[in-house]
Parts: sequence; C-alpha cells; structure tokens
Amino acid sequence: MMTQNYKIRSGVAMKLCLCRVALALSLTIFASSNAAEPEGYKAAVKVTPLLLTDTTEAGQPIVYPQVKDPEVRAVMVVIPPGVETGWHTHPFPCYAYILSGELEVEFAGGVKKQFHAGQAIAEGVNVLHNGRNPGKEDAKLVMFVTGEKGLPFTVKKQAEAAK
Repeated sequence: MMTQNYKIRSGVAMKLCLCRVALALSLTIFASSNAAEPEGYKAAVKVTPLLLTDTTEAGQPIVYPQVKDPEVRAVMVVIPPGVETGWHTHPFPCYAYILSGELEVEFAGGVKKQFHAGQAIAEGVNVLHNGRNPGKEDAKLVMFVTGEKGLPFTVKKQAEAAK
C-alpha cells in the first residue's frame, strides 16, 4: 500500500513539475516573440526610444491641442555656431530631435538647459525661451509641430519681456 501511495504521489509530483516546465517554456517563448517584434514590427526592425515623457522641458504636462483645422509640420532648423533664435514662444506643441551640434535653451527667469546631438526635446507651449548654439558646428534639429493650418508655430517676443 505504501509503495502504491508513493507511486501516486510521485506521479502527481512529476505531472506538477512538467506543468511548471511547460508554463516556464511558454512564458519564455511568449516573451522572446514579443521582444523580437517591438511595437509590432518584424524582428529585423530595430526600435530605439528617443523620448518618452509626460512633461515638456519647461515642466508642463503634455496636452494635445484642440484646434479646428489641425496639421502636423516637420521642419529642419539649422542654427549656426554662436547664433541665437531670439526670444520666442510656441503656441502649439513642438518636438525636436537634435541631429548634430549643441543647443542651449534659456527660459524667462534665467534657467538654462543644454542639449546635444542625439537628444529629443518636448518644447514648452507658450513658454518664453531663447535657443543658442554654443558649439563650433551647426546645430541641426528636426522639429515636429502639432498645430493648426495657417497659424505660425513660433511667435517672436521682445528680449525685454524675458528679463
């Protein structure tokens, strides 16, 4: 009787062990298949996150604009060495990726932030700022704007307003 109970218990233990192994293999296969296809692309496609944020560089929460006639613009901005953009604001969300060079952004009140090639930026909306290239080569940025057709995405301001 004792031998039969042992066989039953060891059979149950073996089945439980096999179930655990099968579950572990299933999870491994599922995880590796998801890892091989990031964001739904084929495994050969490489996805590298550049920016993941819920706030702008000015600390504002990300908000999508509610406009009558929306449009998305993509522009190339080139700032030569030593040149400034001039004090300005953006009435719509702007996102930039720095292709080359350096960028220093000064906000009203004197706070400055440094950015360089390979960084992505979520610019502040209606936040007064001035961009400057402190480097020795052109600062090249690709900027994406979620705005409204026919309206400017940059509004020039007087420098006195920043002080």
